[in-house]
Amino acid sequence: MSDQLDRLKAALSDHYAIKRQLGEGGMATVYLAHDIKHDRKVAVKLLRPELSAILGGERFLHEIKVTGNLQHPNILPLYDSGEAYGPDKSGPYLYYVMPLVEGDTLRDKLNREKQLGVDETVEIAKSVAAALDYAHRHDVIHRDIKPENILIQDGQALVADFGIALAVSQAGGTRLTETGLSLGTPHYMSPEQATGDRELDARSDVYSLGAMVYEMLVGEPPHLGNSVQAIIAKILSSEPEPVTAQRATIPPNVDAAVHKALNKTPADRFTSAAEFADALTNPAFALPNTQVAPALETPSGSLWNRLTIGFAASFVLMTAVVAWSLLRPEPPQPILRYSMALPAGQGIISFFAGIALSPDGSRLVYTGENEAGQAQLWVRRRDQLQATLLTGTQGALSPFFSPDGESVGFASGGLKVVSLRGGPPLLVTDSLVGGAGGSWGRDGFIYADGAAASPLVRVRATGGSPEWFTHLDSASGERDHLFPEVLPNGKGVLFRVGYGSSPDQLNIAVADITTGDHKVLVRGVFARYAQSGHLLYVTVDGTLMAVPFDQDALTTSGDPTAIVAGVALRILRTPDLAVSASGTLMYTTGGGVAGGGEPVWVDRDGKAEVIAPGWTNAAINLALSPDGNQLGVAISGSQEIQLWVRQLDRGTASKLTFQGQQNERPEWTPDGRSIAFITDRQGDVDLFQRRADGTAVAEVLLDMEQALQELRFTRDGSWLVYRQGGGPASDLYARRVGMDSAAIPLVATEFQETSPAVSPDGRWLAYVSNETGGSEVYVRPFPNVDDGRWLVSTDGGTEPMWAHSGRELFYRNGRNEMVAVEVLESAPFATGEQHVLFSAQPYRGEVFHQMYDVTPDDRRFVMIRIEETGDSDIELIVVENFFEELKAKVGR
Repeated sequence: MSDQLDRLKAALSDHYAIKRQLGEGGMATVYLAHDIKHDRKVAVKLLRPELSAILGGERFLHEIKVTGNLQHPNILPLYDSGEAYGPDKSGPYLYYVMPLVEGDTLRDKLNREKQLGVDETVEIAKSVAAALDYAHRHDVIHRDIKPENILIQDGQALVADFGIALAVSQAGGTRLTETGLSLGTPHYMSPEQATGDRELDARSDVYSLGAMVYEMLVGEPPHLGNSVQAIIAKILSSEPEPVTAQRATIPPNVDAAVHKALNKTPADRFTSAAEFADALTNPAFALPNTQVAPALETPSGSLWNRLTIGFAASFVLMTAVVAWSLLRPEPPQPILRYSMALPAGQGIISFFAGIALSPDGSRLVYTGENEAGQAQLWVRRRDQLQATLLTGTQGALSPFFSPDGESVGFASGGLKVVSLRGGPPLLVTDSLVGGAGGSWGRDGFIYADGAAASPLVRVRATGGSPEWFTHLDSASGERDHLFPEVLPNGKGVLFRVGYGSSPDQLNIAVADITTGDHKVLVRGVFARYAQSGHLLYVTVDGTLMAVPFDQDALTTSGDPTAIVAGVALRILRTPDLAVSASGTLMYTTGGGVAGGGEPVWVDRDGKAEVIAPGWTNAAINLALSPDGNQLGVAISGSQEIQLWVRQLDRGTASKLTFQGQQNERPEWTPDGRSIAFITDRQGDVDLFQRRADGTAVAEVLLDMEQALQELRFTRDGSWLVYRQGGGPASDLYARRVGMDSAAIPLVATEFQETSPAVSPDGRWLAYVSNETGGSEVYVRPFPNVDDGRWLVSTDGGTEPMWAHSGRELFYRNGRNEMVAVEVLESAPFATGEQHVLFSAQPYRGEVFHQMYDVTPDDRRFVMIRIEETGDSDIELIVVENFFEELKAKVGR
């Protein structure tokens, strides 16, 4: 056993028991080893010693992690990587660890069989193409596709060493030329790779795959030569023989597909590996009817002869030029900044963080409105002009992408995930999760806010019970942890820390993902990580800042730099801001808090009248006093939501609440003297009450562990009816005022029950349930709800409200129309005719709570009018190649 193997065994003895050498490649030697911690066989690949000495451990390991997170059935995953030294201080040993595949490489198979069957070749090519297409969509180019890197296990092809060539290139810089190493294998190099073009894209790997398919069918690569230079010369100047010329049984479409993949001009190849795979399996695929021009002849001989002579005469010069061109610095990409138009009816409604970008920057998902005026997720491909609704995402807030960009998580009464390939959303959890954002880590966990006034939680993306992740530092007055962002290397999570009730007391912190311990980094309201190596954060005045950030050490360095001013801030001072791994930045400017609007009177025929011109355009929800002379309104600014009371007979308005960041869903006491409301002023969400004239301090009505969501008094004031929880955990309860210390369950099922409303005579409870799959209005006896149940709506229904006379029940139907249902005087409950009153499209609606009220004479409604397209002042800004701007302004 060699001295090197002995030293390697000693260096890795704490983690891996090296057994024997399996093989040797251009960049690494492969060893069979036993993973001591996980009790499994693995393959340990040791970089060549001369490479290790030149690269240095830190840079190589950083680069390999970027591409080592790829997860696909046809990609051999990266288990581990590291730098080790022997007991005699020998080394460094730069290594990476992959699963041990008990099978052959494609090279082994070709050495035995020389040629493969057409069907087997196509199946292997499809598997490799699937892996390449996935990696390309994640901005990773393999650069070294060859039979030695294709492993065959149980008939399936696995692609190994993804990103290793790129990691070596990035880490080595100009020093790499000292090794004489060629990044890529000559027989499979694309022309642009052979000539040193570092701007390689998916089409380079398509060429390499085409060359490998050619060899599987013919028995040898498309270009042969006695030296590297001779092979490169043929790649640049000669056309390979068609595969059908050497094997007549090859189907024409396979021949045409291989020919297209091997085109010397990248623009004339398939644009993706997926297209190549489709052509191999499509009998109808054919090339345009063109002929391949032969190589030009000259009086002094063929082009090939001239190139051969030239290479022989300048062997050393050619090697130096190719090595330099492979490693020359990439030219900076142009920075493009523009406004993205959103068509009418497809505007952004920003509740919390309202937009998300896929990792490759190709898709935008955002919160908008559906035809019923409900919040719902829209998805728009960057190369398309129109967006489409994501089915089943009504009520969605704070979208975020999965690491592979194929699924979107969002908050909606809990945490849900929807696939962009189709299908209904899947519930991850309905407990301990709020609506202020989430982040999907490569460890399989989703990190999210833990509802009101709590630290962060994490839960497996496949579902389960959430667990606390961070811990509130009570000594420093921490109130909540919100808007998490998992770092790409999986070592930490960025998030916002809130203190007390002041919106200016907000910091950005980072938590160690293994312990949950956190430290404050900068003062700010929202943060995201840019894979250029910078921390992006927004200040309380809407300025986007950047500072260099080491995601391994979880520390910033240098001074922050202002990048953009005027970023719009919404509820809880959060921006619509997202940055993709590929370097695209998006943010919004302008507008008030989306979803707010102007209070208006609307008569039964749909005629609208402004209540107070110019008073407010940021009303979130409202309630009319019993005598109809006062209006309680929750008004949202960029910092917080506070309650105001407007005297309708005198035209004056006064602020009722001053504490907390969310004070909303006002409900008048039956005597008209006070307003009850839900608030976060104590940390969690509780029920408070204050006199409407502001002459007394607010007092607690209900203080519960589970967040209170909405409330209603009965007409005589003897009962308080309310909803707790979100999603399937949304249930209705009641208490007799001044009597009950414990809640009385009204409707508490596995379904979602919302929007309680008790009839004026106290006999009936109207509410909304999704037990049929969609939202419908039901009525039950009150308080003995088990004595019957009646379906009122006929085609979807939300926001039930009783007429003061008790002879009608109003609701919003599935076509977004206001409906009046006749209530008959009978026992049991019965309804008569239903009349559509007017379109409710221009007015704010919500699945979970009534967003309007009715005047005492039942002749008019008070509603919140909004623009049909959402907040028309919002402008969506896009910055392409944003990382170049960061490098120029901030530096590394």
